[in-house]
Amino acid sequence: MANLKDIQRQIKSVSNTQKTTRAMKLVSTAKLRRAEELAKRSRLYSDKLNQVIAEIAGRLKCHKVGGIDNRCFSEIKNPKIVDIIFVTADKGLCGGFNIQTIKAVKKLLAEYKDKNVKVRLSGIGKKGVEFFKYNETELFDSVIGLSSKPDKKRSDEFIKTSIEDFKNSKIDAVHIIYNGFKNMMTQELHINKILPVDTDSVNCEIIETKSMLEIEAEDDEKMLDSLVSRYVEYNMYYALIDSVAAEHSARMQAMDTATNNAKDMVKSLNIQFNKARQAAITTELIEIISGVESMK
Repeated sequence: MANLKDIQRQIKSVSNTQKTTRAMKLVSTAKLRRAEELAKRSRLYSDKLNQVIAEIAGRLKCHKVGGIDNRCFSEIKNPKIVDIIFVTADKGLCGGFNIQTIKAVKKLLAEYKDKNVKVRLSGIGKKGVEFFKYNETELFDSVIGLSSKPDKKRSDEFIKTSIEDFKNSKIDAVHIIYNGFKNMMTQELHINKILPVDTDSVNCEIIETKSMLEIEAEDDEKMLDSLVSRYVEYNMYYALIDSVAAEHSARMQAMDTATNNAKDMVKSLNIQFNKARQAAITTELIEIISGVESMK
């Protein structure tokens, strides 16, 4: 049976851990409320922007003679170089939040490797960046501190190179991978191919009957390129906002589970302590009784 002092020391240690995890849960809950509200407001703008881009893609596909002539809306069947941008947290203690994103990145890297496609991997977030550096995977670009505090200006600067390189035909696709917020209990992994814009699901009949846009025939490529740039930039920024909300949600759940586990462990250690104390008392009583009997 374990020493009583050792058990007491374990109880104190686990109790202190329980207090820490409970405090971290409360902090994550407070941060989640703010992040969730921002994510919901941002999602409305993101959805509307994506809808506009999808409709423009439909207009180009259905009406332009000779097909789509803007590279951002053209299908590239045999890509040679692609960009993959992932978003992870700067901190841990959030369950499988980061590892899910890392696994998705590794899977996509393997798929492109099998096709002999070169990948330029870029990362946002300390956990993902450190993982790939530790595994000696070359990173084209990386930034730490942006995923925990999303900033539109820094986000635009980070994605700018990918946008320009795609328009200049230096790369053939841009992917963004991140773990997003679904609800208080669930995160949702997103693997978004933002360039070129997907036109496979465009239905020309729907475009004809339900279109809300009025695009003049003489609108030039400059306007279209500007809109595409804004579309990609905001998708990158929204990924950061959605990811930080999901991070707080995952950490809140992880700390809640850790707090409950610590509570169960303290309960188990208390039972163990009581048994050990009872055994010690019984042993002392037996020794006293044996001593008295030996004196008779």
